[in-house]
Amino acid sequence: MAFSTMGQFLEYFQTDRVIKVLHDLNVGALIHNPIFLGGMAAVAIIALFMRWRVILIIVLSLVGVTGLVAYTLQQGTGLGEGMHTDNLFIFVVAGAGIIFFVIYLLFIRGD
Repeated sequence: MAFSTMGQFLEYFQTDRVIKVLHDLNVGALIHNPIFLGGMAAVAIIALFMRWRVILIIVLSLVGVTGLVAYTLQQGTGLGEGMHTDNLFIFVVAGAGIIFFVIYLLFIRGD
C-alpha cells in the first residue's frame, strides 16, 4: 500500500467526518429505540443463561458506548475556548470506565 493511499484512507477518520457520520446515523435515536434496546436485552439474557461471557460483554459495552455517544452528541461537541469542558470530561471518564469494565470482565475476573 502506497503512502498516499494510506493518507487518503486516514482522512476518513478526521473528527469532523466522524461526527458528521454519527449525526447522519442518528445514534441519539438509536439508544431510545425500543427495538434496539429489546434486541440487546434479549441477546444479553440469552448470553447470560448460556454462559457466553464474551457475547454478554460485547453487548453491554456496545450499549454503554452507544449511550455515551448519544449523550455526548446531545450535549454538544464544541470545545469552545479551551480543551476543558464538562462534556469532554464526562466522555473521557465514562469511556475509560467502560473500557476498564470490559478489561475487568474479560481478563481479571476469572469465574
